[in-house]
Amino acid sequence: MALRDIIGQDRAINILLKTIQRGRLPSSYLFAGESGIGKKLSAVNLAKVINCLTASNRDAEKIDACDECPSCRKIDSGIHPDFLLISPEGGMIRIEEIRAIDDLLSLKAFEGIYKIVVVDDADMMNQSAANAFLKTLEEPPENSLIILISSNPDRLPDTIRSRCSRINFTPLALEACEEIIIKVLGRQSEGKTQRSGRREEAKKRRSEKGPKTAALPDSSALSLLVRLSMGRPGNVIAGDLIEEREWFMKLLKDMLDAEKDGWTSKEEMEKWFDLFLILLRDMAVLKITRHESDLINIDIKERINKLSSSMDITVIIDNYQQLNTLKGYFNFHLNKSLTWNYTGSLLRKAMGGANA
Repeated sequence: MALRDIIGQDRAINILLKTIQRGRLPSSYLFAGESGIGKKLSAVNLAKVINCLTASNRDAEKIDACDECPSCRKIDSGIHPDFLLISPEGGMIRIEEIRAIDDLLSLKAFEGIYKIVVVDDADMMNQSAANAFLKTLEEPPENSLIILISSNPDRLPDTIRSRCSRINFTPLALEACEEIIIKVLGRQSEGKTQRSGRREEAKKRRSEKGPKTAALPDSSALSLLVRLSMGRPGNVIAGDLIEEREWFMKLLKDMLDAEKDGWTSKEEMEKWFDLFLILLRDMAVLKITRHESDLINIDIKERINKLSSSMDITVIIDNYQQLNTLKGYFNFHLNKSLTWNYTGSLLRKAMGGANA
């Protein structure tokens, strides 16, 4: 894939390409936007463009990655000596990862034109890592590029954000989401079919039914996935959104039944709040417009009706505001059990004994 092939982020991609064409590449970028909308994919393909070995790549009107030269292939595979992708381990980026960045940038480019580092979920840096990283940003080596990726850029220290050229990525239109989901799931299905075919051939076709392979969803299932993605097709590709929602609904039932805290991590707590705010949004839509076609969780509209039956629209809006405000305090490491109990008492009062 080349940079121009990325779907739904035309504005961000055009900014990046024009910057390269003008020869005004900054020393660091911040790619900001919600999860699952193509930030990391864009960062990797930007690295390919910059270090592409094909001569035609230098044509200002056609500049892009060729996707075929050794450099492009190595970056795609994560084995290019001048390219490093850092991701959180155990929910955190530690100072050891920052030292690995410094080690790479301290050397001259081995094969490429630039040394390029991509830091995924950069807001997950702990304090010591952030302090060490700031020194790297303040004195960037020549011919180096650092790309920070963040779904929560406000969690990054101001001193780090101010030293990066920010590129905003936005949620995709429904049509673009559908196109990406079909393309990626189709490619995955084809790959599974080929691998299963090889296994079956090795087993000399022991089963007449043939291999079971993942198939593309039918039109109704695809439409639901597009709705649930909310402009973030990467979330569909990365996990099972239906299963994730069932997990959320089970915990909501436990909360309404005053059961013990069911979150196992801060990440789960944040995910649960995100899904509940979407549910409140759907409840408000039913109360105000009664247009079921406007629901995100359209396939569980009966459950949404049941939950909201005893709630006035003002109560729904008030709960949305309170829980959204509470979610904003997650940066301060709220206690999971206390947050569970507080949220549960708030919802039991608002929903009047409704059962999820």
